[in-house]
Amino acid sequence: MKDYPFFAYLSRMRYIRRWGLMRNTFQENVQEHSHMVAVLAHALAVIRRDVFGRPADPGQAAAAALYHDAPEILTGDLPTPIKYYDGEIRRAYQKVEACSAQKLLDTLPEQLRPAFAPLLGEAADPSLRILVKAADKLSAYIKCVEELKAGNHEFGQAARQTLEALKGYGLPEVDYFMEHFLPAFSPTLDEMGQLQKVKEF
Repeated sequence: MKDYPFFAYLSRMRYIRRWGLMRNTFQENVQEHSHMVAVLAHALAVIRRDVFGRPADPGQAAAAALYHDAPEILTGDLPTPIKYYDGEIRRAYQKVEACSAQKLLDTLPEQLRPAFAPLLGEAADPSLRILVKAADKLSAYIKCVEELKAGNHEFGQAARQTLEALKGYGLPEVDYFMEHFLPAFSPTLDEMGQLQKVKEF
Protein backbone atom coordinates (compact mmCIF):
# COMPACT_ATOMS: atom_id res chain seq x y z
CA MET A 1 0.00 0.00 0.00
CA LYS A 2 1.38 3.41 -1.00
CA ASP A 3 1.75 6.20 1.56
CA TYR A 4 0.81 9.76 0.60
CA PRO A 5 2.60 12.55 2.53
CA PHE A 6 0.33 15.44 1.50
CA PHE A 7 -1.18 16.08 4.92
CA ALA A 8 2.09 15.39 6.69
CA TYR A 9 3.60 18.18 4.58
CA LEU A 10 0.72 20.50 5.49
CA SER A 11 1.30 19.89 9.19
CA ARG A 12 4.80 21.34 8.76
CA MET A 13 3.46 24.80 7.95
CA ARG A 14 3.86 25.53 11.66
CA TYR A 15 7.65 25.41 11.25
CA ILE A 16 7.74 28.18 8.61
CA ARG A 17 8.17 31.60 10.18
CA ARG A 18 6.76 34.78 8.71
CA TRP A 19 8.14 38.33 8.85
CA GLY A 20 11.68 36.97 8.68
CA LEU A 21 13.37 40.36 8.22
CA MET A 22 11.47 42.04 11.07
CA ARG A 23 12.07 42.03 14.82
CA ASN A 24 8.94 40.36 16.20
CA THR A 25 7.47 40.70 19.68
CA PHE A 26 5.78 37.36 19.04
CA GLN A 27 6.58 35.00 16.20
CA GLU A 28 3.93 34.07 13.65
CA ASN A 29 4.11 30.90 11.56
CA VAL A 30 2.41 30.09 8.27
CA GLN A 31 -0.05 27.67 9.86
CA GLU A 32 -1.31 30.33 12.28
CA HIS A 33 -1.46 32.88 9.50
CA SER A 34 -3.40 30.52 7.20
CA HIS A 35 -6.00 29.89 9.90
CA MET A 36 -6.50 33.62 10.45
CA VAL A 37 -6.74 34.30 6.71
CA ALA A 38 -9.38 31.56 6.43
CA VAL A 39 -11.39 33.14 9.28
CA LEU A 40 -11.16 36.56 7.63
CA ALA A 41 -11.96 35.30 4.11
CA HIS A 42 -15.00 33.48 5.48
CA ALA A 43 -16.09 36.68 7.26
CA LEU A 44 -15.63 38.83 4.15
CA ALA A 45 -17.69 36.37 2.10
CA VAL A 46 -20.47 36.37 4.72
CA ILE A 47 -20.45 40.18 4.75
CA ARG A 48 -20.59 40.26 0.96
CA ARG A 49 -23.55 37.86 0.91
CA ASP A 50 -25.56 38.93 3.97
CA VAL A 51 -24.82 42.65 4.24
CA PHE A 52 -24.39 43.66 0.60
CA GLY A 53 -26.59 41.00 -1.01
CA ARG A 54 -23.99 39.82 -3.51
CA PRO A 55 -23.26 36.16 -4.33
CA ALA A 56 -20.50 34.60 -2.23
CA ASP A 57 -19.65 31.16 -0.87
CA PRO A 58 -18.08 31.55 2.61
CA GLY A 59 -17.06 27.89 2.76
CA GLN A 60 -15.25 28.08 -0.54
CA ALA A 61 -13.53 31.30 0.54
CA ALA A 62 -12.36 29.72 3.80
CA ALA A 63 -11.03 26.61 2.03
CA ALA A 64 -9.13 28.65 -0.57
CA ALA A 65 -7.60 30.76 2.21
CA LEU A 66 -6.55 27.72 4.25
CA TYR A 67 -4.39 26.50 1.38
CA HIS A 68 -3.28 29.85 -0.07
CA ASP A 69 0.26 29.60 1.34
CA ALA A 70 0.63 25.82 1.10
CA PRO A 71 3.35 26.03 -1.60
CA GLU A 72 5.56 27.75 0.99
CA ILE A 73 5.96 24.35 2.64
CA LEU A 74 8.53 23.64 -0.07
CA THR A 75 9.69 27.17 -0.92
CA GLY A 76 9.70 28.85 2.48
CA ASP A 77 8.35 32.36 3.04
CA LEU A 78 10.17 34.81 0.79
CA PRO A 79 10.29 38.28 2.42
CA THR A 80 7.95 40.78 0.75
CA PRO A 81 10.65 43.34 -0.20
CA ILE A 82 12.36 40.64 -2.25
CA LYS A 83 9.24 38.96 -3.63
CA TYR A 84 7.87 42.23 -5.02
CA TYR A 85 11.19 43.94 -5.83
CA ASP A 86 10.43 43.95 -9.55
CA GLY A 87 8.27 42.21 -12.13
CA GLU A 88 10.94 39.76 -13.20
CA ILE A 89 11.52 38.46 -9.68
CA ARG A 90 7.77 38.26 -9.06
CA ARG A 91 7.19 36.26 -12.25
CA ALA A 92 10.08 33.92 -11.43
CA TYR A 93 8.72 33.36 -7.92
CA GLN A 94 5.25 32.65 -9.32
CA LYS A 95 6.81 29.85 -11.39
CA VAL A 96 8.52 28.48 -8.28
CA GLU A 97 5.20 28.59 -6.40
CA ALA A 98 3.41 26.81 -9.25
CA CYS A 99 6.08 24.10 -9.28
CA SER A 100 5.78 23.70 -5.51
CA ALA A 101 1.99 23.46 -5.76
CA GLN A 102 2.28 20.74 -8.40
CA LYS A 103 4.77 18.78 -6.30
CA LEU A 104 2.38 18.92 -3.35
CA LEU A 105 -0.50 17.85 -5.57
CA ASP A 106 1.54 14.86 -6.71
CA THR A 107 1.66 13.63 -3.10
CA LEU A 108 -2.10 12.93 -3.20
CA PRO A 109 -3.89 9.92 -4.69
CA GLU A 110 -4.95 10.69 -8.26
CA GLN A 111 -8.65 10.54 -7.36
CA LEU A 112 -8.24 13.44 -4.89
CA ARG A 113 -6.09 15.73 -7.01
CA PRO A 114 -8.94 17.43 -8.93
CA ALA A 115 -10.52 18.57 -5.64
CA PHE A 116 -7.29 20.04 -4.27
CA ALA A 117 -5.80 21.49 -7.45
CA PRO A 118 -7.89 24.71 -7.35
CA LEU A 119 -6.96 25.21 -3.69
CA LEU A 120 -3.21 24.91 -4.22
CA GLY A 121 -3.12 27.43 -7.07
CA GLU A 122 -4.74 30.84 -7.24
CA ALA A 123 -8.52 30.55 -7.19
CA ALA A 124 -9.99 30.49 -10.69
CA ASP A 125 -12.90 32.71 -9.67
CA PRO A 126 -11.59 36.32 -9.66
CA SER A 127 -14.15 37.43 -7.05
CA LEU A 128 -12.99 34.64 -4.72
CA ARG A 129 -9.33 35.37 -5.43
CA ILE A 130 -9.68 39.02 -4.44
CA LEU A 131 -11.44 38.09 -1.20
CA VAL A 132 -8.56 35.78 -0.22
CA LYS A 133 -5.99 38.44 -1.12
CA ALA A 134 -7.87 41.02 0.94
CA ALA A 135 -8.11 38.61 3.87
CA ASP A 136 -4.37 37.95 3.57
CA LYS A 137 -3.71 41.70 3.72
CA LEU A 138 -6.11 42.12 6.65
CA SER A 139 -4.24 39.42 8.55
CA ALA A 140 -0.96 41.23 7.90
CA TYR A 141 -2.44 44.52 9.12
CA ILE A 142 -3.78 42.88 12.29
CA LYS A 143 -0.29 41.51 12.93
CA CYS A 144 1.10 45.05 12.56
CA VAL A 145 -1.52 46.46 14.95
CA GLU A 146 -0.71 43.81 17.55
CA GLU A 147 3.04 44.44 17.27
CA LEU A 148 2.51 48.22 17.62
CA LYS A 149 0.24 47.60 20.62
CA ALA A 150 3.14 45.70 22.20
CA GLY A 151 5.40 48.72 21.67
CA ASN A 152 7.28 47.36 18.65
CA HIS A 153 7.58 50.38 16.35
CA GLU A 154 9.43 48.37 13.72
CA PHE A 155 6.00 47.56 12.29
CA GLY A 156 4.95 51.21 11.91
CA GLN A 157 5.77 51.59 8.23
CA ALA A 158 4.42 48.13 7.41
CA ALA A 159 1.15 49.09 9.12
CA ARG A 160 0.81 52.30 7.09
CA GLN A 161 1.59 50.59 3.79
CA THR A 162 -0.75 47.68 4.50
CA LEU A 163 -3.58 50.02 5.50
CA GLU A 164 -3.19 51.95 2.24
CA ALA A 165 -3.27 48.68 0.30
CA LEU A 166 -6.49 47.65 2.06
CA LYS A 167 -8.13 50.96 1.21
CA GLY A 168 -6.95 50.51 -2.38
CA TYR A 169 -8.98 47.33 -2.85
CA GLY A 170 -12.18 49.38 -2.96
CA LEU A 171 -14.15 46.45 -1.54
CA PRO A 172 -17.20 47.29 0.58
CA GLU A 173 -16.71 44.03 2.51
CA VAL A 174 -13.23 45.15 3.58
CA ASP A 175 -14.44 48.65 4.47
CA TYR A 176 -17.26 47.15 6.54
CA PHE A 177 -14.87 44.85 8.40
CA MET A 178 -12.43 47.68 9.05
CA GLU A 179 -15.18 49.92 10.41
CA HIS A 180 -16.95 47.37 12.59
CA PHE A 181 -14.32 44.82 13.64
CA LEU A 182 -10.81 46.21 13.24
CA PRO A 183 -10.98 48.74 16.13
CA ALA A 184 -11.37 45.87 18.62
CA PHE A 185 -7.83 44.68 17.87
CA SER A 186 -6.25 47.79 19.43
CA PRO A 187 -7.50 47.68 23.06
CA THR A 188 -6.15 45.21 25.61
CA LEU A 189 -8.29 42.26 26.70
CA ASP A 190 -9.36 44.09 29.87
CA GLU A 191 -10.21 47.22 27.87
CA MET A 192 -12.28 45.12 25.47
CA GLY A 193 -14.24 43.80 28.45
CA GLN A 194 -14.85 47.32 29.76
CA LEU A 195 -16.07 48.48 26.34
CA GLN A 196 -18.50 45.56 26.22
CA LYS A 197 -19.85 46.42 29.67
CA VAL A 198 -20.44 50.01 28.59
CA LYS A 199 -22.31 48.87 25.47
CA GLU A 200 -24.46 46.44 27.50
CA PHE A 201 -25.28 49.16 30.02
